[in-house]
Amino acid sequence: MEQNYFISKDKSLLKLEKIQQFIANSYWGNGRTLDEVKLTIENSYCFGIYTPENEQIGFARVVTDYIYFGYFMDVIILDKFQGKGYGKILVKAMLEDTTIKKLKTLALKTKDAHLLYERFGFNKIGDSPLWMSVDKQILD
Repeated sequence: MEQNYFISKDKSLLKLEKIQQFIANSYWGNGRTLDEVKLTIENSYCFGIYTPENEQIGFARVVTDYIYFGYFMDVIILDKFQGKGYGKILVKAMLEDTTIKKLKTLALKTKDAHLLYERFGFNKIGDSPLWMSVDKQILD
């Protein structure tokens, strides 16, 4: 089967306007401006997923200290590409990334994608309906 996507961490490939439009209409980023999206991207470790023709399929970013902690944010698949498995592909690629694999704790918040993240080892945190994490750090 021919691979119909590629994943890149090259921020110059990101289609900022498409990302902003999606996030600004989401429950977590309602009203986020283009300038705000640009600033979050500048200050995050980012992933883009694209068609072979460089059309943006999805986007995700991680806020991290590059040693202990990473917070998955703005994990999106643009509307016309939803339901085709790209979310799973993107999250798997993020978790297999050498920088992310080294982190001791990963966290995220989601209102509606718990099943997606559970398949990758994320667990709910306490009684929170939103918070999930993967904790690889052994505490004595």
